[in-house]
Amino acid sequence: MKGLFKIIVHFFIFILTQSVIAQGYSTIYGFVSDSHNLPVKAVNISVSIPNYGTITNDNGLFELQLPANVNLTLTFSCVGYVSKEMSLRMQPGEKKELDVVLETFVDELQEIEIIVKSDRSAVFVPLNMKDFKALPNVSGNIESLLKTFPGVASGNELSSSYSVRGGNFDENLIYVNDIEVYRPFLIRSGQQEGLSFVNPDMVSSIRFSAGGFDASYGDKMSSVLDIKYRRPDKFSGTVFLNLLGVSAFIEGISKNRRFTHTTGLRYKTNQYLLNTLETQGNYKPVFTDLQTYLTYFLSKNLELGFLGNFAMNKYQFLPESRETSFGTVKDAVQLYILYDGKELDKFTTYFGAFSARYQPNSNLSLKLIVSAFNTSEEETFDIQGRYSLNELDKELGSENLGDSIMNIGIGRFLNHARNYLNANVLAVAVKGDYFQGNFRLKWGIKIQHEIIHDDLNEWKLIDSAGFSIPYSGNQINLAEHIPGKKINLYSTRITSYIQDSYRFMISNTNFEISGGIRIQYWDLNRQFIFSPRFLLTLYPNWKKPVTFHAGYGLYYQPPFYKELKDPQGNINNRIKAQESTHFTLGSKYNFLAWERPFTFITEVYYKKLEQLIPYKIDNVRIRYSGKNMAKGYAVGMDMKINGEFVPGVESWFSLSFMQTKEDILNDFYYNKENIRIEPGYYLRPTDQLVNFGLFFQDYLPNNPSFKVHLTAIYGTGLPTSSPFSERYDNVFRMPSYRRVDIGISKEIIRTSNPKDIRNPKDFKKPLGFDVKSIWIGLEIFNLLDFNNTISYLWLTTVNNLSLQTNQYAIPNYLTSRRLNVKFTAKF
Repeated sequence: MKGLFKIIVHFFIFILTQSVIAQGYSTIYGFVSDSHNLPVKAVNISVSIPNYGTITNDNGLFELQLPANVNLTLTFSCVGYVSKEMSLRMQPGEKKELDVVLETFVDELQEIEIIVKSDRSAVFVPLNMKDFKALPNVSGNIESLLKTFPGVASGNELSSSYSVRGGNFDENLIYVNDIEVYRPFLIRSGQQEGLSFVNPDMVSSIRFSAGGFDASYGDKMSSVLDIKYRRPDKFSGTVFLNLLGVSAFIEGISKNRRFTHTTGLRYKTNQYLLNTLETQGNYKPVFTDLQTYLTYFLSKNLELGFLGNFAMNKYQFLPESRETSFGTVKDAVQLYILYDGKELDKFTTYFGAFSARYQPNSNLSLKLIVSAFNTSEEETFDIQGRYSLNELDKELGSENLGDSIMNIGIGRFLNHARNYLNANVLAVAVKGDYFQGNFRLKWGIKIQHEIIHDDLNEWKLIDSAGFSIPYSGNQINLAEHIPGKKINLYSTRITSYIQDSYRFMISNTNFEISGGIRIQYWDLNRQFIFSPRFLLTLYPNWKKPVTFHAGYGLYYQPPFYKELKDPQGNINNRIKAQESTHFTLGSKYNFLAWERPFTFITEVYYKKLEQLIPYKIDNVRIRYSGKNMAKGYAVGMDMKINGEFVPGVESWFSLSFMQTKEDILNDFYYNKENIRIEPGYYLRPTDQLVNFGLFFQDYLPNNPSFKVHLTAIYGTGLPTSSPFSERYDNVFRMPSYRRVDIGISKEIIRTSNPKDIRNPKDFKKPLGFDVKSIWIGLEIFNLLDFNNTISYLWLTTVNNLSLQTNQYAIPNYLTSRRLNVKFTAKF
């Protein structure tokens, strides 16, 4: 009854928010096309008064509310087209349809950048692809740019994984062209990960929300990364080379402008970086990725599309030795390990999606998406290590300072795994988008079928001074063991949503209310979930443009696969969806400083967490408890200031404060005095109290093509615990994550405008096209050479006489300083 009452209350709140009467404004809507009557997307529609504007969607449609009884000038502009202006004055409540035709710009244009700042979605932040291309980037993945944003935390430069506002890596949604994409399941370290799904060369727009997103986005508890691949309007391409790999990209459009193609190929090997790790050996990582995006207009109203991807990540490692010093000045210890054996991992992914977008009129757009995803993953290793732990001389002035003076433990360990997983996800989705006057209605339904075959067998043996750990006295025990179990899961999810956005004006203040409902049913655990979400945005008519927003949403995250499994590999088919209730309050302030534009964004939030599945993190591997047995919360504040600290280029600083804790219900333990202890709330593995990010750009005043790009990240240490402990509250903090990367680039050739070329024939290519630009660059990764800890190697020693055990946590450090040279050619 309580659940039914909650649903009824949320439903009536949703209905009431849509009943506000609008006044004092007018509405324009319409269609922007080219000379072939085909839609033009991403057209920037600016208005002669501040705080108004929009862009066209993928169908060339737009809608914009404007103040009435005001003389206005509209400007329609887009790269590759001649801008068009028109003047109008409208009456209160008037609605006008505008059909605009943009003519193709026939002269060659210098490469320019249009940054659309009129996106009125309060909870989404647009990302600029030009900033990403300038970013000193170890992984080459687009997610690296997010790591400098407020509310986003990541302590691993080798991985594309990130956590948002206290959530873990599995709580983030990533969409490409309205299709959800997935990460591999068996990845346990950044060394194995390779390339993420998103190909940066193919991206046209990116939006990111750290929470409070609307009902049209799926069922995860933390964030949304919404990416659109571009539909080109001319032939172009890029070739990129550096010490970590190579990529090539080509795009074009047919003469009748109905067919477009975009294709990208990437190859990466991070062997050069991995050789800086303290474990020495033969690293052989090879990561490849091929993607293509095709579109074809059958008519003005019907567009077909295909997105395809093939990715193969191979990781082979033959370890040889490791030497690590750790501890404090008063208690310095050195670990030395000799290895034999090898690790061989292979992750192969196939993805394909067909889409059909139908636009029967200027108000309605319908889209059908049929997609299939397959991942085949193999993780196999047999690695033996013989280790020695030695105490180091710590006496100042000693001739042997820093040398080993006493052995405190010897032993060996053997790690074994034969893990195989094959997963298929088949989905059919229908989406609708309807404009009518002062509101926008979106809806959708999706049916998704999942087939997962899993065969895992993994164990770890530790032998210290002839005693197996854990020591029993009469038998050999394994320190860790996931027994071989073959698991076959077949399930179906049905998801639907409806989302309404409504705009109105009261006393010269613009308001926007959006409300939505999302529902899902999963036949594996037979759970029906109901997720209401609301957002109120205010646009005051002040001299300085400021916006405010307040949001509420109930977000469910049904298990996908990893959450179903406990540490022993058992499947819990009756596990329920985790719940997160978001409360957000934020503002955005645009201002001028030094006669240059700046934006200051602030948001405070509180997340109430229920039905949590506790977990532990080791590197990027998350091991769940397999039970809904905790509640928790996350509370924090995010701030970001961005603008032209240097004229003409954008930089930003972000600062976040956050705390997240959880409480396992009805848990307790007895201490040494046999007193019952109830731990209560304890730190979650993602509790990062302070996070700071910086991205700064500069150039030589007399030579602007010579540029410098700097990124800096600081995050306080994350909680972690021993994998041998069954308690989740027995944690300590790792050291803080600190990293500074710097890049220097120089444009040595630019020929995009023939009038600027002194000797154009010198740059003409045999293929019949010109090179637009050539860049060379030098990057220094980890400029200050910080030793950042990503995880720990846990060793236990046994004293031969007392049989007492001692446990040591040896830090696993990330990459150290490295130079990188890169080359980019655009044609």
